[in-house]
Amino acid sequence: MVLVGVEYRVIDASGREHELDLGDIDACPPVAEDEMLRQFILSEEVGRIPHEAPAHIKLMQRLELVDYEPASDVGHMRFYPKGALMKDLIQDWVLDVALSLGAMVIETPTMYRADEPDIRAQAERFIEKDYRLRVDNKELFLRFAGDFGLFRMMKNARMSVRQLPVRIFEIAPSYRLETRRECVGLRRMRKFTMPDLHCFCRDLEQAKGEFRLLTLRYAELLKGLGLDFVHAYRAERAFYEEHKEFFIKVAVELGKPTMVQLLPERKHYWALKNEFQYVDSAGKNFQLSTVQIDVEDSERYGITYTDVDGSEKGCVIVHSSPGSIERLMCAVLEEAAKAMKAGGLAMLPTWLSPTQVRLIPIADRHLDYALKVVGELVAAGIRADVDDRKHTMDWKVRAAGMEWVPYVGVVGDREVREGGVMVTVRSKSKPDEPHKVSMTVEELKRTVLRELEGKPRRPSYLPVRLSMRPSFRG
Repeated sequence: MVLVGVEYRVIDASGREHELDLGDIDACPPVAEDEMLRQFILSEEVGRIPHEAPAHIKLMQRLELVDYEPASDVGHMRFYPKGALMKDLIQDWVLDVALSLGAMVIETPTMYRADEPDIRAQAERFIEKDYRLRVDNKELFLRFAGDFGLFRMMKNARMSVRQLPVRIFEIAPSYRLETRRECVGLRRMRKFTMPDLHCFCRDLEQAKGEFRLLTLRYAELLKGLGLDFVHAYRAERAFYEEHKEFFIKVAVELGKPTMVQLLPERKHYWALKNEFQYVDSAGKNFQLSTVQIDVEDSERYGITYTDVDGSEKGCVIVHSSPGSIERLMCAVLEEAAKAMKAGGLAMLPTWLSPTQVRLIPIADRHLDYALKVVGELVAAGIRADVDDRKHTMDWKVRAAGMEWVPYVGVVGDREVREGGVMVTVRSKSKPDEPHKVSMTVEELKRTVLRELEGKPRRPSYLPVRLSMRPSFRG
């Protein structure tokens, strides 16, 4: 859908600008050469939205990660142990990024009074669908963004110009009363977990520096999840023309073509925002991360800092979020669906896999050895388990494949005698062509630990022996 007065351009990876006509997007070379960018523009800007059901819904259910909760409201999910583990690991990954930037962590309430003037004004400008409730004759709403409590906290804070930029991080449940039709799996929910990182800056130049820093770090965060993305800017045309060199610099540093939407005038609290958009296995786009330069809210909330001359000045605020945790999970599953659609094997990043190593004893007499090896792996910080169920070895190998386990080891008489493991490495395998290699326990341990370097670690949320695990979906 073409909006009146709106222009589009694309900055290619070398920094060159190209005009973009939504009526003929393939005439723009960077779009014609980048299928993901092309799909995003068709879906988001042109309005050719695919109607195929998202693949991640069946995957999240089959893998016993997440499911709908019929006893709750629409868009509220139940997380099984493996799904809860994945969610916690992604939260850890996001928190690690925030802490590495020197952000301070806070916690603010889930609900707010609707009669507070500053909160009401922001809510009306935000135009969101909120959950409302009445308690003690007061109307309250559940938070749909993290700004309300944070901004009131920062209004009371005393900041010196020497302390800026001040970075504040919070991760908390958020609620948006989306329509039933809009609620789709993990992609759009009524209750979700939203991380927010706000930077309180001295002036626009400092805010631009924070914008660049967060943009590059969020790109790294998404790559750590195994995700590719489309990058887009949205800005007032005059602001873009004045700061074009900055826009181009950040786009070039990302190394990706960037769509630019130019608005005739500013209608939002932000002067500039970017979006990291994901395109799923059906060709539908949805936003993951965003960074925004806010030029309004410091005045609305009275957030100031003390300058060197003792005067009080308003901050420029940089809003940002790497994306809701559930939506990041959705993208990870959709990425696996893309691999299957292309004829490959679905897999998760090893650090996110609920089980990283599974050992399968050929016979009961090999079980003690399998448990011993798994004990060593677990002690090293690897999530490992043993399939001791009463099934054939071939059945267990297929079951491990259906769970996308990255390393599946079979142990028999030879492995017990020689102290090794025959391992199928999923990342090097093809459908019907498993990549098998004989490893010592130490080699297996080192191989897995190399993949876990720099990533969060948590123990398994399930028993080591598969025979002790209930089936949560029957």
